[in-house]
Amino acid sequence: MSDYAHPEALVSTEWVVQHLKDPNVRMIEVDVDTSAYAQGHVPGAIAWNWTTQLSDGIRRDILSKADFERLMNESGIRPETTVVLYGDSNNWFAAWAFWQMKIYGHKDVRLMNGGRKKWISEGRELDTQTPAPTPSSGYQASEAENSLRAFLPQVQNASEKAAAALIDVRSPQEYSGEILAPPGLPETCQRGGHIPAARSVPWGLACNDDGTFKPLAELQALYGEAGVEEGKPAIAYCRIGERSSHTWFVLKYLLGVKDVKNYDGSWTEWGNLVGVPVERGAGKKSAKGVS
Repeated sequence: MSDYAHPEALVSTEWVVQHLKDPNVRMIEVDVDTSAYAQGHVPGAIAWNWTTQLSDGIRRDILSKADFERLMNESGIRPETTVVLYGDSNNWFAAWAFWQMKIYGHKDVRLMNGGRKKWISEGRELDTQTPAPTPSSGYQASEAENSLRAFLPQVQNASEKAAAALIDVRSPQEYSGEILAPPGLPETCQRGGHIPAARSVPWGLACNDDGTFKPLAELQALYGEAGVEEGKPAIAYCRIGERSSHTWFVLKYLLGVKDVKNYDGSWTEWGNLVGVPVERGAGKKSAKGVS
């Protein structure tokens, strides 16, 4: 991990074992399958539910600053707390939580490399008890750092004028328009396809079989082929922004891309808009891979 641009943003499962009783570290599991936590989790870890705790379902947005501060206080997190996030699906929603914590300025937040998958595959201790952290008080977040987000006008500019490398991290079937969303997931769209000029790099190609991130050289080759280059902004998108937050993390913290944004409106926004173009088929597809 030391070769990455920001190796401090990752911790190993061994590091977690060594810090399980560290009062300055808060372990948090964020899952797609919210029942997984109850089946066993890293000892001492609390759970965050993406649907009810990490997004605003009324505005279809990230948390407001006040709601984010409330979540930090309820979770016993102070500004100086080291927060370690992990979850299933190789840290999909853990990466979303990481991205949101950085938007609101939390200084020390990290991902456990390999997530829940690696922890379990190594036969490490699992706990079924739900800890009740002592709430903190007075957590003050920074104003939202919206430079980490891409909004529709920026994405349109990137598509029309090649102002940024557009990376579609969904499955090849979603990218081509064959399907609208992965099976069983509710947020969808009126049209299938991809944003014109976007390249397909499914998010899972950044990971090894054990869920950990691939070596730096492999990541550089993977995203370099998709048009990510030094000095050029990059925008990642998926369906609702969770898979693309994973790619955002890879580009920003592992590869060191200076200007990379997560388009959390993603295909659920673009695919429902009136009057914007879409492309279908393989298009500028860069790689085949997982969903």
